[in-house]
Amino acid sequence: MIFLELFWTFFKIGLFTIGGGQAMIPMIMTNVVEKGWLSENQLVDFIAISESTPGPFSVNIATYAGIETAGLFGAIMATLGVVMPSLIIIVIVAKLLSSFMKKPAVGEVFAGVRASVTGLLASVFVTLLMSILLTMSTPSDKPDADYVGIVLFLIVLPISFVKIKGKKLPPVGIILISAILGLAAYAIAEII
Repeated sequence: MIFLELFWTFFKIGLFTIGGGQAMIPMIMTNVVEKGWLSENQLVDFIAISESTPGPFSVNIATYAGIETAGLFGAIMATLGVVMPSLIIIVIVAKLLSSFMKKPAVGEVFAGVRASVTGLLASVFVTLLMSILLTMSTPSDKPDADYVGIVLFLIVLPISFVKIKGKKLPPVGIILISAILGLAAYAIAEII
């Protein structure tokens, strides 16, 4: 019975909170604390932990509440409950969208959206770059971390567009190359 209660409670939380993880906090606090699954202190502590761990906030909270309440199967049921509404909505939207995508007007709208998103991302990039360039300290004997970061970015950016045997580098490869270059730059900056 507790398993179904966990599933249903987190299903309602996933269904009725719009805006992501932080928007779920009041509903999670109300349901989980009132039912005695977690104390308010436990929940507050886990909110802090959940913010610093990988994965969606709501999934982390649901898993933790489920495991604390009813063990592994409780964690599975709570996690399924919180993700199921999103999964159902995504499947419905995908089905409806695929039939609409064949219409020329919808294709034109999405082309405009792609252009808008590209413009927004470019705007964010330029804004952040200008912010970094304008707040850099004056050069000293040691290379400033901001300069090193910009140089590394300018090295990695063209690498991300390189094709090897007709295939682009996978994002994980780019992340690994960036990590290695970052560690190398840090080590070099420490030596200098």
